[in-house]
Amino acid sequence: MDSTTLSSSKTNEQFRAVLLFCRDLFVKKLHDYGAAWRIMRPSSVTDQLYIKANRIRSIEEKGNALVDEGMVEEFIAIVNYSIIGQIQLQLGASDTDDLNPEQAIALYNHYADAALELMVRKNHDYDEAWRLMRVTSYTDLILMKIFRTKQIEALDGNTLVSEGISANYVDMLNYAVFALIKLVIEQQN
Repeated sequence: MDSTTLSSSKTNEQFRAVLLFCRDLFVKKLHDYGAAWRIMRPSSVTDQLYIKANRIRSIEEKGNALVDEGMVEEFIAIVNYSIIGQIQLQLGASDTDDLNPEQAIALYNHYADAALELMVRKNHDYDEAWRLMRVTSYTDLILMKIFRTKQIEALDGNTLVSEGISANYVDMLNYAVFALIKLVIEQQN
């Protein structure tokens, strides 16, 4: 096995570990709040992602946070809201909390698995380049994807060459997972 294959295998394992951790928090919040997020229109999910990413950038620039939750919690929120956004794109916003926990978790798993599959393909092509990037670059890329998403929303999805809103949500999720690998998993080793 060559070093690229070993690195890819390590990345896949780390990516799965982060997704499981994010899923665990999603499940706990689902228990506490139900699927109250079902009332959010996709544009509101995009705004929530903006709030999280903008706070991360603010913490990066200021060097500290005055609220208990730090960058790790915000990157976890980006993972989870990116999946919620994809669910909302698929189902549309609801007037009620209309998903039971099993349905919500099944949808979460579906989109998490799809993100993992895409990351595996992209990581093969980009040859682990993400490992050489700074966490601040992930933050900037997430913010750029948010602004792209807002523009697509302003165009009512009528784009000429864009992959669309869902693809941007997946990219945000993947960048957030890479940040979490660097901030949590690699710091533990």
